[in-house]
Amino acid sequence: MTLHTTMPLELVLDGVNGPGRPTMQVKAGSLLLEVEPVAPGVGRIVRLLDCELSDYLKPELSPGSIIAYGSAPDAK
Repeated sequence: MTLHTTMPLELVLDGVNGPGRPTMQVKAGSLLLEVEPVAPGVGRIVRLLDCELSDYLKPELSPGSIIAYGSAPDAK
């Protein structure tokens, strides 16, 4: 892999070998999500673990979206 950037290598690789942010799995209806806790009962979606294929097209379920635990949109 080749990476072309004007940023210093130290900045690009900062934290690559360090511990990642803690995540947890949340079941919301028929969805199983991996979320990064932001506040008590609130998390940022990291990825969808178990869902219907159409759920990947829903903007409210995209990685980086903020959800409240237990109240993620139901897959239909």
